[in-house]
Amino acid sequence: MIEHDAQPGWVAVEKYLSDVVVQPDAALQRAVRTAVDADMPRIEVAPNAGKLLKLLVQVSGARRVLEIGTLAGFSTIWMARGLPDDGRLLTCEYLPKHAAVARTNVDAAGIGHKVEIRVGAALDTLQVLADLGVEPFDFVFIDADKENDSHYLEWAIRLGRPGTTIVVDNVIWEGAILEPERDEVNAPGIVSALEMMGRDPRLDATAIQTVGTKGWDGFALAVVK
Repeated sequence: MIEHDAQPGWVAVEKYLSDVVVQPDAALQRAVRTAVDADMPRIEVAPNAGKLLKLLVQVSGARRVLEIGTLAGFSTIWMARGLPDDGRLLTCEYLPKHAAVARTNVDAAGIGHKVEIRVGAALDTLQVLADLGVEPFDFVFIDADKENDSHYLEWAIRLGRPGTTIVVDNVIWEGAILEPERDEVNAPGIVSALEMMGRDPRLDATAIQTVGTKGWDGFALAVVK
């Protein structure tokens, strides 16, 4: 795991943008606080990134969202708020403890009726969804174990449709994509997903690097052709 080295200026600017522009409300602040109380890793997206996810869900016109990696439900709440009232978000969480905290948080945020949390290994859950023949997802957010990023990306395509928007978080990993040996567990999986985005004829993609409380990182954005 790469240690994040967030510079004071990056953190101050992110806090300013969060306070002045994003303004996360009590429900979102609760999601962050409960994650700390439950001793979860502090790996939820930053507030400005969460708001970006909400806006992307809205501008894409999504009605069905798939999230891979729930944690305490911070990003879940943001994206569910971008859906119409009859929209649905299905999120995959490996750990029952995390899923329970997330369930409480999404319910407290008033969007619990839009959210289904499935507990277990995401790759198993995704196979089940395919076997069930679920309606295609319009928007997919991938933010789980990085070694499986390319597998999750493949499932996002299979469970999506032409026009489905896919966002993959943590694609810079403190620059380890250029030196995968710095993190032999996570970095190769990220590199594999990025290379897939660049060569797969089913995708049109880009990637953006960012700085902030999470250090030097970024996200990739793709549309299924």
